[in-house]
Amino acid sequence: MALIRWQRPETGRWDPLTHLSTLRNEIDRLFESPFADFSEGMQPFMSGWSPALDLHEDKDNFFIRAELPGMKKEEIEISLHDGVLTLSGERKGEKKHEDAEIHRSERFVGRFQRTLTLPSAVDADKVKATYENGILTITLPKSEAAKPKQIQVKTR
Repeated sequence: MALIRWQRPETGRWDPLTHLSTLRNEIDRLFESPFADFSEGMQPFMSGWSPALDLHEDKDNFFIRAELPGMKKEEIEISLHDGVLTLSGERKGEKKHEDAEIHRSERFVGRFQRTLTLPSAVDADKVKATYENGILTITLPKSEAAKPKQIQVKTR
């Protein structure tokens, strides 16, 4: 490891908040998957996996898209309790190659569970989920209290 003396850039003023934000992003990334680099290629020895997902919103709904290729809709469980959405299920492994030597195995199998705390309240009775081509899409309508309100300014 080489030590390099840090020098303040000549072009502008040093802004510690910029570096603090970068540090926070790196720490968040570290805690999201602390063993990601270590566990690469170690799937036979480590159990569990977590599907990749996206969460976005518009003014009326939250939308979640999760990658669950190779699964049947019956193998996927979705629950919502007190603003926390949980996806869980199990991807079964193939038994086709029992007498063959495996040179590489990178696809995850086994049970998974992914839990998300939603940013605001949703109307649980109107939640919809669809599964097509390995992508699970969940639409969660915001509750009326959570939707932004437009306030009219009146003159006297």
